[in-house]
Amino acid sequence: MASTGRALPDAGPRAALPWSGDPLLDAKLTVPAAPRAHVPRHRLLDGLSAGTAGPLTLVTGPAGTGKTTLAAAWARSGGSPGPVAWLTLDTYDRTPGVFWSYVVEALRRALPRLPDGIGMPSSPGDAGTSLLTRLAAATERLPAPVVLVLDGFEKVAGRRVPAGLEFLLDHAGPLWRLVIASRVDPLLPLHRYRAEDRLAEIRGADLAFTPHETAVLLRRHGLRPPDDVAKALTRRTEGWAAGLRLCVLAMCRTGDPAAFVRSFVRSEQAVSGYLLAEVLDAQPAATTELLLRTSVLDRIHPDLANALGGGGDAEAILARLTHDNAFVEPVPGTTWCRVHPLFAEVLRTQLRIRHPGLAPRLHARAARWLAGADRVTEALEHAAEAGDWQYGASLAVRQLLVGTLLATSEAERVEGAFARMPSSVPGAEPALVAAACRLAQQDRAGCRTHLAVAERERAERQLHGQGTQPDPEVALTHVLLRLLCGPEESRRPERGRRADGDGRRPGAAEEAARAVPDLLRQLPLGLVRAHPEIEALRLHGLARAFLGAGRLGEARRLAAGAVDACTTEATLPLHHRALGLLALAESAEGALTSAEDHALRALARADDQGVAPDRRSGAGCLALAVVALERDERDGREVAHRRLEQALACPDVPDDPVLAAEAAVLRSRLELSCGRWQAALDALPAPGAADEPWPAQRLALTRAVVELARGDHRAAVAAVHDVPADGPAPLIALAGAHLVAGHPDRVRRLLARAGGSADLSLPDRVALQLVRAHAAVLADDRTTARRLLGDALDAARPERLRRPFTDAGPWLRHLLGGIDGTTTAPARGAWLAARGGADLPGPVQSLSGREREVLGCVQRMMTADEIADELRLSVNTVKTHLRSVYRKLGVSRRRDAVERARELHVL
Repeated sequence: MASTGRALPDAGPRAALPWSGDPLLDAKLTVPAAPRAHVPRHRLLDGLSAGTAGPLTLVTGPAGTGKTTLAAAWARSGGSPGPVAWLTLDTYDRTPGVFWSYVVEALRRALPRLPDGIGMPSSPGDAGTSLLTRLAAATERLPAPVVLVLDGFEKVAGRRVPAGLEFLLDHAGPLWRLVIASRVDPLLPLHRYRAEDRLAEIRGADLAFTPHETAVLLRRHGLRPPDDVAKALTRRTEGWAAGLRLCVLAMCRTGDPAAFVRSFVRSEQAVSGYLLAEVLDAQPAATTELLLRTSVLDRIHPDLANALGGGGDAEAILARLTHDNAFVEPVPGTTWCRVHPLFAEVLRTQLRIRHPGLAPRLHARAARWLAGADRVTEALEHAAEAGDWQYGASLAVRQLLVGTLLATSEAERVEGAFARMPSSVPGAEPALVAAACRLAQQDRAGCRTHLAVAERERAERQLHGQGTQPDPEVALTHVLLRLLCGPEESRRPERGRRADGDGRRPGAAEEAARAVPDLLRQLPLGLVRAHPEIEALRLHGLARAFLGAGRLGEARRLAAGAVDACTTEATLPLHHRALGLLALAESAEGALTSAEDHALRALARADDQGVAPDRRSGAGCLALAVVALERDERDGREVAHRRLEQALACPDVPDDPVLAAEAAVLRSRLELSCGRWQAALDALPAPGAADEPWPAQRLALTRAVVELARGDHRAAVAAVHDVPADGPAPLIALAGAHLVAGHPDRVRRLLARAGGSADLSLPDRVALQLVRAHAAVLADDRTTARRLLGDALDAARPERLRRPFTDAGPWLRHLLGGIDGTTTAPARGAWLAARGGADLPGPVQSLSGREREVLGCVQRMMTADEIADELRLSVNTVKTHLRSVYRKLGVSRRRDAVERARELHVL
């Protein structure tokens, strides 16, 4: 095969291989033309230009990621530091003689003055050290940088060609540049080049299209869909260039780009032929079988692949696939791999075609392997795909997945796994799982229905001698769900009796809550520690039960305990609900500052964690609406209305009797504040609609307030008599109604009973003092009335509780001008005027500009001398301004002045 190096007439003077006489193919030495509708990707072009400042630039990625297109666009763009020698490789170029013949010819075409003494290889099988030495020497004398682009380098198998390139890279002159585009990393010492800062890399992740680039590609094909279509298509293909182009071409034929993007099937059909030909069909039979069997997985572990019939060598196969960029990539930091979603869908389709009926069996095997690896949620999803509901439900109950469903960020995945479970699946475990899913959807009635089914299943098992006691996991799930789904609808307790009977009594809730720790002690310690949300759920359920019973102090304490029990990242969704419940209990007790803080934290927690709207609790928004209404500050009604609307958009507000009642109370009071009495009454459900004591009381007392506001004291008395249990709030409301009706004796008896209660909330204490003050006014005892009013103002001031005063009526105006008859006492009511409204008088005089400056310095805890230096005044002048500030604000101390100024929005 030796040759004399003759030239062929049609190939140019240097276009012959000395060892064969065959011409070199011009197409392999020509930069490819740009594809139609080419998208210039300037970020990558700039990266290539920056990379060729050094000796080696590597562009690697799976098939169709745009490596060739990028390199060719860069070569045509003029971004190269010098002439570009292009060589497209194929499988025939794997022998050193052929490879280096093409390299030399590519360089000669790029550099006409390349020295003639380099020569050509003498045989196809070897290039010889002499040729490489001459070539390296020639690069030493380059007048300017020259770039050799080797495209498709993965087709050059073996180590001999890479060894020659390594020699050339180590000995070439400083102006030699090499760009390699390949599906796999070449057999070069890349680690050494990285350490020596001689390597620039553009990887598959860099080659992925951005949504903006996808939008440009769509426009260049005449498509102008909305921005969300480009984003969705990028997300669907993960920016894979070939996949995008194939999908865009298919979209052009459909005429409905948005519908195309919504259909995964259409996307798969658009790219399936390419992936089958370029990827799957290029694999050995064993690799193809492993890919098909593992297509049922979202992520692949070597041991799991072997369990699905991978043949025992899955680790080696997966390692090769990831190395070859065959659309399989490692999950960083783990031994798991993932498959590109479009390729995975193609594999699933091929699995159905080549192995009909195998997929459910593979899912069932995967479920058991994953359960053994403590990947319970994934195991449940595969059990669902296999239709193995008995196994999935049993696994969910025995792994305490009720806590996951109701308290953690995994809730949607677990719920989704059982979304298709038929209601006809027999057994207690499926019924308990269905009950938990209904409760997660705020369907309390549905939860109770499935709990009853579980109870019947358990009874039937006992009847047939299949066990007298359920397993502790089953019993715990049942007890916890019974506690959390709330009381069953039943006969309301008689008036005057505390709600401590039937299914909705606190006693039943306490009994269920006590059973939880006992059952937890029967379980493995590791399982209990893995589910800290169980204790948080127990406290939350008990707090909710006590709130429904009107035991506000205990509800507040337990809700705070539930907040503290949410100690892990997984329990943050429950943390949001527990904070909201705590805020609602605090707002009912009149702890408005704390309620506002906890409610805002609840909303922030939900936002930070990205809790979906259909998973949010409205308790925090209701608490904020209560705070705004009770404080009655500037724009308070607008704030309360906005928060109420936010709460009503949450799924738990209509379903939970406590939250639904609070929403109705707020709506009614907002209507009343606008003078719309009938609308205020219409906002309240019919008497008797609420089954729990506290919601029923709240609704009845609100109805009484509305009736009194429109002058019907008889209807107000009747409304209060509807309250299902005695307590200070109904007694105070009755006293107010009888006071208007002119029954002073009844008023005295009712107030005496109410005043002896030990569990008066702040609103109740203030309301009690106001009714007493009103009674004193009617008895013409203004001294006592002013004293009682002053006590009410002092009690309400720390929380800025205005609503009882604005609801009190015209008689209050006559007392506010001179409480206790002292000169400084009017300031005790000054904070009422700070809301900016005109319905209560404001006794505070305006501060001058200089007085405001002095007060601002006081707020910064500056001494009189420091204030004088700051404002360039004498110390005596500062003291004069301070005395004036104290007088106008009705205080005698610096701290009180700052606090009063904040209340009045002076600071």
